[in-house]
Amino acid sequence: MNRKYDVIILGAGAAGLICAMEAGKRGRRVLVVERADRIGKKILISGGGRCNFTNLHTSPENFLSANRHFAKSALARYTPADFVRLVEKHGISYHEKKLGQLFCDRAASDITAMLEQECRDAGVEIRLNTKVTEVRTNEVRRHEVRRNSALENAQFTVQAEDASFDVPRLVVATGGLSIAKIGATAFGYDLAHQFGLKIEPTRAALVPLIFSERDRKRWCDLAGVSTEVIASTRPTKQTSLSFRENMLFTHHGLSGPAILQISSYWDGKESIHLDLAPGRDLAAELRARGQHDPSSWKSLLREVLPRRFADRWFETYPLAGNSDRNFADAERQLHTWEVKPEGTEGYGKAEVTAGGVDTDELSAKTMESRRVPGLFFIGEVVDVTGQLGGFNFQWAWASGFCAGQVV
Repeated sequence: MNRKYDVIILGAGAAGLICAMEAGKRGRRVLVVERADRIGKKILISGGGRCNFTNLHTSPENFLSANRHFAKSALARYTPADFVRLVEKHGISYHEKKLGQLFCDRAASDITAMLEQECRDAGVEIRLNTKVTEVRTNEVRRHEVRRNSALENAQFTVQAEDASFDVPRLVVATGGLSIAKIGATAFGYDLAHQFGLKIEPTRAALVPLIFSERDRKRWCDLAGVSTEVIASTRPTKQTSLSFRENMLFTHHGLSGPAILQISSYWDGKESIHLDLAPGRDLAAELRARGQHDPSSWKSLLREVLPRRFADRWFETYPLAGNSDRNFADAERQLHTWEVKPEGTEGYGKAEVTAGGVDTDELSAKTMESRRVPGLFFIGEVVDVTGQLGGFNFQWAWASGFCAGQVV
């Protein structure tokens, strides 16, 4: 059998590259197979081209999964500080933007160059423009296992369009379905199905939301207007989260950090809830000013909201009268705006894919399949989805590192 490689990694993204360099450091002969014409395409477009490569405040609570405990082991074994040390080793300058989010000062290509250099130093081979057409397992005869202890009970044959490789260990780091224009496919999920692994249903996450037809007519001409809000969904047993960030009107609905965050937790049916005046007691402010009429309310709205939005809000939800109760009702409406989206903008605009390979199928310590020895799944293809702000990259680094220690 062809024993040139000890491990093949499918996908040269964040998780695949860090897994490759860690395995290479351990003396493994590693091949990374990538269908695109360059490595780390998602890294290169992330963070507006600056790559929000981790978050200093990473904790398991920043991740969504059917098993909310699964990510704990990997996140503890490879922390943001570990990746920062790697960045500093390569002299990459970076800064904290806000809320623990770390970005490159110069460009995201600094991160891909760093990973490529680490792989090169570890003897990793990377094949670009290589489409895998089939993966299959070959049972190794018992006497071969005894004669060569390096062989596993199941050996994988990876068939590409122009070559075939036999390896004892295979790592699937093919990512999710988000951003198809840079090459996202369902290949990783198809492989999981092929080998009998369960899949948590996938959906677009960190994605803009689409208004209903009525709300599009009412609000979408405000496209480009942004304001700070607190976005939340109805509390459930697993999630009772809210996010205080900016919201942005688009030509189709709502986007901006607050909306992207809450989209990952939206069930596709319920309304989302928006506090348009976080931390403000507008009725008290009016009383303190000795003002108690509609024009004063409209002026105050213009202080709280962008002018165009304030005027539209005043037209849409006019005061019913000048009583204290009328002002209280108007303020309550401002703090509890209920929006029932029609849907999301889908995988094409989603930053990540929620769902994926069921974590019950994998070892939390190594990312190896419990059913198929030697088969590993890492990164976005697994049912672990981070919030906005560098958490998904940290999951990629952590899960890739853990697999890299054992393949």
